[in-house]
Formats: sequence, structure tokens, C-alpha cells
Amino acid sequence: YLPSMRTPTEMIVGLVLCPCGLLLTLTGTLAPSWRQVSLIPEQPMDVVWEQGIWDICRERQNTHDRLCGQVDVLGYFDQVPVRVAQGLMPSSLVVALVGFVVASLGVRCWQPEPRHLVAGVAGLVVLLSGLMSLVSSSWYTQELWALPAPPGSMLSVGYSLVLSYLGSCMEILGGLALTLSFHHCCKEL
Repeated sequence: YLPSMRTPTEMIVGLVLCPCGLLLTLTGTLAPSWRQVSLIPEQPMDVVWEQGIWDICRERQNTHDRLCGQVDVLGYFDQVPVRVAQGLMPSSLVVALVGFVVASLGVRCWQPEPRHLVAGVAGLVVLLSGLMSLVSSSWYTQELWALPAPPGSMLSVGYSLVLSYLGSCMEILGGLALTLSFHHCCKEL
């Protein structure tokens, strides 16, 4: 029998969504804007604190002067959701990278036939990565308004948290697409 020259659709979808999700999750992890604190008492009206999982930045919106490395006077970094995100987000990135490497070995880039079993296992790994980052993003969102902030200030979701959600969803969808490779593996038995 002659091997098919076409790469299965689920593998292509998985290989497109996985690196996109990985990049979004990486950006969400590193950028310091999981939460924005504005209208801070005793501060000028245009001052916004951007709190991430690694850093706190102070920005004057009128002049776009930004100063990161602000002192955590409220104990923000000691909060459990922030600590969980500090552990799960980098772990998720490592797991996603491993999953993407395994997926690239399973897809037929340099071989006549794809390895469905390897691609399916890679899908499970990427799915796990997406779930890890989704758990930390969701927990942080759940506790966003309970985390310490100056009394009377206004809180809002930052762009890094949104990017983390999008990256998580892309990794989950890419992982699910790759796990569909198990279907081909079972048909061969």
C-alpha cells in the first residue's frame, strides 16, 4: 500500500494552535499586567498600578511614564493565587514546550508516515499544559477583587490575564486536536 502524502488535519491544527498558545501564555506570564489598579487615593488621577505575577509597575497615563519594580507594600505577592500563578505558569510553559517538541516528532515532517501514537501523547501533554495555565488564570480571576489594594481604588482585569486565558484555550484546543491522532492509531490495530 502507498503512504498518503497528506498530513492529517488534526495534526496541522494542533501544530498551529500549540505554538500560538505557547507564545500567548509566555507573554501573559512575563508581562506585568494581570490586574490594573486605578483611582488610587492620595495619588494623581492618571496613575495606574499594573500588577503582574512577577512585578508591579506604576504608570502615569497622561505622559506614559512607566516605572517597574515598585515595592509591594500591601503584601500582594504573598497572596496564594499569585504564588500559585508563579508556580503553575512557568511549569505550564515548560510542559507546553515539551509537548510541542514531542508533537513535532510525531507529525510527518521528515518521515513518510506520521506517528499517530506519538502525536496523541503529545496532545495529552499540551492539553495538560493548557489546563495548568487555565487553572492559575481562573483562580487569579476568581480572587482578583479580594487581593490587597488601596481602599477606594478601582480594580480591573489586565491584558496579561486575558492573554493567559487565550493562550490556555489555544493550548487546550491544540492538545485536543493532537489527541485525535489516537483515533488513527486505533484504526491501525
